[in-house]
Amino acid sequence: MPTEYFEQRERALLGQRYEQLYAAPQQTAERGVTVSALRTTPEQFAQRADFPLEPSPFCKAAFVVHQPDFKPGRHPYHHAGVFYSQEPSASSAAPLLGVQPGMRVLDLCAAPGGKSSQLAAALQGRGVLVSNEYVAARAEILKSNLERMGVSNAVVLNETPARIAEALPEFFDRVLVDAPCSGEGMFRKEPVALQQHCEALVKQCAELGAQILDCAAAALAPGGQLVYSTCTFAPEEDEGQVAAFLQRHPEFALADVLGNVDYTFGSAGEENRTGGLPLDVSKVRRIWPCQGGEGHFMARLVKAGTPRTLPPEGEYTPEEQLWLAAAAEAGKKGKGKAKPAKTADARSTRRADSRACRDAVQGTSRRTRDTGAGEATPTQSLAAWQEFARQYFPALAQRPAVVHGGGVLLPVAFPQTGLHVLRAGVFVGSVQKGRFVPEHHLFTAFGSLCTNCEQLTLADCRCTEYLSGREVEARTAADGWCCVTVDGWPLGGGKVSGGRVKNHYPKALRLL
Repeated sequence: MPTEYFEQRERALLGQRYEQLYAAPQQTAERGVTVSALRTTPEQFAQRADFPLEPSPFCKAAFVVHQPDFKPGRHPYHHAGVFYSQEPSASSAAPLLGVQPGMRVLDLCAAPGGKSSQLAAALQGRGVLVSNEYVAARAEILKSNLERMGVSNAVVLNETPARIAEALPEFFDRVLVDAPCSGEGMFRKEPVALQQHCEALVKQCAELGAQILDCAAAALAPGGQLVYSTCTFAPEEDEGQVAAFLQRHPEFALADVLGNVDYTFGSAGEENRTGGLPLDVSKVRRIWPCQGGEGHFMARLVKAGTPRTLPPEGEYTPEEQLWLAAAAEAGKKGKGKAKPAKTADARSTRRADSRACRDAVQGTSRRTRDTGAGEATPTQSLAAWQEFARQYFPALAQRPAVVHGGGVLLPVAFPQTGLHVLRAGVFVGSVQKGRFVPEHHLFTAFGSLCTNCEQLTLADCRCTEYLSGREVEARTAADGWCCVTVDGWPLGGGKVSGGRVKNHYPKALRLL
């Protein structure tokens, strides 16, 4: 049941509408999946899915799943990055930005990555997506999810919004602020949200949201658009927050939140939730539990000025060419080797040991890059990659590539800023014992370009065997490295020899 503070506040604001708006159509929280345009269309997905789907009213690429025993994380299509498991109303915010291929897009509070994966799908591999998460552990989850979804043009940051705004002023064409909030729309989905809820939390979240919005405003380019969203109903975090922002930032105008989409959902905002400040509440949007979602609020803000002209497809601007050249030069200076370690105290040593154990188990890119570091010069690493690419990924052979930390990176055109970057592009592999060994992210991002594939289907028992880490029979792939696919969508890599596919699916991602 709602907390006493929440119910008293909402009854005072809604009157007799309280029971109606908070009466959800079902007893448990809604569940859904959002289909990635990097893989397929919603129509094609619906034809192939082996679980019941209902089109979502909140996003054209999303579906509601009513099957109680549905386990999305175990489904092969989830492993292939075809869909992201997402509460239906949560899929509503990202499309409102109107992202176009070639844009610079910032997801300022991105973990665990559902909205970032939607923004990446809209970019279609062009431009750059900067996905940031302040909490380190959540940032790692964000990175992993974007790799699984096959995103090739993401820069994953573990930073404060203030440092991003300082390093990249007026840089982004679009900014999404899915703000950390009091979570009143999560009461049914996450019981802890109900347990920790109080008036003080609402005020704290409102203050934090205001600070984040100010940073987003500084990072947004003239003519750019910003979407602010929450999963709460609190006036201080919703209509009141937007109204106060417009008072602080006269260079922004409130736009119709549905102006970039050709459909509608939810309800308009509420006049008595603005804190007494002027706001055209018809332009913002709310989703109430009675409308099939757990709860969401959204507003779209446009910064004065002329939008940046996007570069033609396949071309880099002179500025972007300089950034790529700087990344290559930095790789040469590093000579492919890790920096000398500093003298460690007991705590840092334990942390290092913990990371080493984790990486050994997970088979992550850090392990493979460090293993190969120092075994080859940058020139040798790049030559090994190009030879490998010509055989297995000829479409990638001429793409700009740099050496970073002992591994080969297909970088994103992004300036060197001193920000804490977890990933910037795709690490395609490294030289180990004189041979080029590809990374998992290479197959998830570019598996459709691989010339050698082991083609599985959803009904093929080998699909579960592969995802469980076992070798499988090779029926369509020739000897050598291959991409293992399910219904044409990439799952990961393998190496064929003697009619068997040796499994290279990362241990941390395998079915148990």
